[in-house]
Amino acid sequence: MRKKPTREMSLRSHLAFAGLALFLLVLIGNLFYIQIIHGEEYRLKAERNQLSDTVINANRGTIYDSNMKVIAQSASAWLVYINPSKITTDEQKKLLVDGFEELFELDRETLEKKVNRSESGYEKIIGQIDNSQKAELTEYLNEHKDQKLSMIVGIDPDTKRYYPLGSFASTVVGFTGSEDTGRAGLELQYNDELTGEAGRVITAKNALAGDLPNDYATTYDATQGYSLVLTIHEVIQYYLEQQLEQAIEETDAKYAYGIVMDVQTGAILGMSTKPDYNLNSPYTISSSKVLEELEKIADEKERQTEKLNAQYAQWRNRVISDSYEPGSVFKLFVAAACLEEGVLTPETTYNCTGSIKVANYYQNCFNHKAHGVQTLNEALPNSCNTFFITMGQRLGKEKFMKYFEAFGFTEKTGIDLPSEAAPVAGTTYYAVEDMGIAELSSASFGQTFQITPIQMITAVASLGNGGKLMTPYVVSEILDEDGNIVYETEPTMKRQVVSEETAKLMCSYMEQVVLTGTAKNAYVAGYHIAGKTGTSEKLNVPGQDIASFAGFAPANDPQIAVLIAVDEPQGLTTGGVVAAPIAGRIFENILAYLNIDPQYTDEEMAKSTVTAPNLVGQKTEGAKSSASGFTVKVVGSGETVVAQMPAANQSMPKNGIIVVYTEENYEKATATVPDLTNLSISEANRIAVNAGFNIKISGASQNSGEVRSYKQSIEKNTTAELGTVITVYFRSSSSDVSD
Repeated sequence: MRKKPTREMSLRSHLAFAGLALFLLVLIGNLFYIQIIHGEEYRLKAERNQLSDTVINANRGTIYDSNMKVIAQSASAWLVYINPSKITTDEQKKLLVDGFEELFELDRETLEKKVNRSESGYEKIIGQIDNSQKAELTEYLNEHKDQKLSMIVGIDPDTKRYYPLGSFASTVVGFTGSEDTGRAGLELQYNDELTGEAGRVITAKNALAGDLPNDYATTYDATQGYSLVLTIHEVIQYYLEQQLEQAIEETDAKYAYGIVMDVQTGAILGMSTKPDYNLNSPYTISSSKVLEELEKIADEKERQTEKLNAQYAQWRNRVISDSYEPGSVFKLFVAAACLEEGVLTPETTYNCTGSIKVANYYQNCFNHKAHGVQTLNEALPNSCNTFFITMGQRLGKEKFMKYFEAFGFTEKTGIDLPSEAAPVAGTTYYAVEDMGIAELSSASFGQTFQITPIQMITAVASLGNGGKLMTPYVVSEILDEDGNIVYETEPTMKRQVVSEETAKLMCSYMEQVVLTGTAKNAYVAGYHIAGKTGTSEKLNVPGQDIASFAGFAPANDPQIAVLIAVDEPQGLTTGGVVAAPIAGRIFENILAYLNIDPQYTDEEMAKSTVTAPNLVGQKTEGAKSSASGFTVKVVGSGETVVAQMPAANQSMPKNGIIVVYTEENYEKATATVPDLTNLSISEANRIAVNAGFNIKISGASQNSGEVRSYKQSIEKNTTAELGTVITVYFRSSSSDVSD
């Protein structure tokens, strides 16, 4: 017979059941908490413990110039990381921190935080190190192999951005940061296109956190980013940068910047701001002046702040990010607007007395000179302020602003570069409702408002392009990894600003400015150059100017536009004396390089160079007869000419000197180059010939009685071979080219 449970036994059974139920509830609750509420978190933790996920960095796309010359490319490099969970001793931590700090100049505090993250299996130390740095790290690990550092430190393949041309177009191209992302310029603007898609290697781990065989690995290949083909041409960019660097050296200016544009398409063929920086070391200050100023700062914190500001300053692309008062270059657009509206005709005359009363003050012409009665074809070369004030008033503020807007001065150009400055009504230019007679008058000759250099050259190019305003651009094509074109830029016309007839008239007037007016220092023999100069005082830096030139060539068939601006030149400061000669040298180099044939006038032909006759192989006396008109200097006692300088068919001046050698194994005859600066053309030629050299005349040489030499291609007091052709540059410094 079964014994009836006692009350105590029943209570125990109920308590046991309740306990079991409670246990099950807690268990179910924990399972719910783990699997439902934090399921994803624990799943990821499990995967991290069971799987090794290594990123394969993708190569960034290449950047090419217009002829497929590499400007920027990704090269193989190395990435260093550690697995802090494998660190077992304080000695290991110290060795790792000491080594990384010394080898890679990294912040010690940051390194200490990384080595102390014991729960982490991956901490990046540094990327983009080269083979030599990798070798130094490997050597360091081997020196301390007793501490098993190689079990903690990993080295994986990585990529590094490399710029084979150094500072070439640096403010345009930009650079990448430590994470291989664009920081400035095209690298920033086209970062999404240039950035490839990273690959991955996922490998299973064993219980000891070691990798399992390759059978357990899955690889996803990296995909290279798209590449860019630029409109910038290496040779044209070189000529531009060379001349801007010389401008800073000659004028001690703060900055010099310039643009070369295809008139018909808006494509940028060259763009530069000087001083700039080396793309391979963008954080290094390149300007010796700036470095000297930084060294003078005693306070370390202040010095670091100023260094940071200097870095940002050298990265800045000033032709699109900075604005300036255009000065007299802007008179081109007032003239075009007046012609288009019928306010002005080629026959319209105006009598300049040297000043004009505007509201309660008198406005003078730039050189306080009365120009007398003149038409537009005389007022533009004279850069007559009173003429353009009067025409601006006749045009009226509504129509003035109509063309101000039409030429693009109230909007961004839309160039495919970052940080283009945005015009703001009431700030950078007058809103029409705020424009009174004084504001209209000052704006009519380019003062009291600001524009950007890229706006200016785009507007000037429209006058050479039949009145069509184009959108400027720097990237012509985007290519995939196999070189296929995935995008091609089509030239875009924004609008027809003025008629073709008006634009054609402006081309002829602009050429006259170069032939007889303020831009005569941009003259190049044999080429039709059209342009205008400007000089404007900087509003925020009293007493300092910006000297500028903008124009295009050939004037009778415009192909390329050039803008030059020199910021805070010292000594001579006007656009006609400072900027125009630079533009002339750039036009001379580029037009010849582009095989645009010169078209000499009869006067230019009379002054032009000739080719040296071939005297080699002739008897000495016969050579002298063949070189009639030249001075022949014989070196040696032989009877037959075996060599000559200048060589046969080389360009040289008429009535120049030819040195002939009459003995085999001859030693070149040399002499000291004389100082050929601050001379007239005839004086320079005489001194050069007397010293045994030839000169090639470049610059504003059509008015030989007015111009003086200011530069020579071979420095004075250096040694050169007799007969060498030295290019001597001439310009006018008279008051009529000061604007």
